[in-house]
Amino acid sequence: MGGQAVGAGPRARGEPSVRVLVLSGPNLHRLGKRQPEIYGHRTLAELHEQLHQDAEGLGVAVECRQSNHEGELVDWVGAAQEQGFSGIVINPGAYTHTSYALFDALLGAGIPSVEVHLSNPEAREGFRRRSRTAAACVGKVAGFGEASYLLGLRGLLVRLAASSASNPAGVSSGA
Repeated sequence: MGGQAVGAGPRARGEPSVRVLVLSGPNLHRLGKRQPEIYGHRTLAELHEQLHQDAEGLGVAVECRQSNHEGELVDWVGAAQEQGFSGIVINPGAYTHTSYALFDALLGAGIPSVEVHLSNPEAREGFRRRSRTAAACVGKVAGFGEASYLLGLRGLLVRLAASSASNPAGVSSGA
């Protein structure tokens, strides 16, 4: 389920000015099949569709992408600002616990990000209790199932609104 590059050209009339990149990491393409007692019964495509509807109701646009490959996620994070995204909602999956590369990419993205998880990693196996990526994010939402994505999006929008109110010139403060 790769994503596509999106240019940062002029916006069409009526198109939301706030665009958020939503990234999902390894194994999340298996939602609905993989451990439904932990991750739920809905597929990632269904979760993305619901998130698109929720975002439209909030007056923003989301672009959802998934990859099992760390480098592809790093590339997407690194290009997000140039592609016209205002922020990132990311579920790094298992890379949460191992990826200094994603940490560095998020830290240097130039736009804020929020880490999200369907389950509560702190309530699971010991190795899941440490996030390598959360410190590069403005916030973290975990344990609310698919609602974690919407809650993360809402939190990011609150941060973006506060940032634009305190910075009318629109210069991004990143994480």
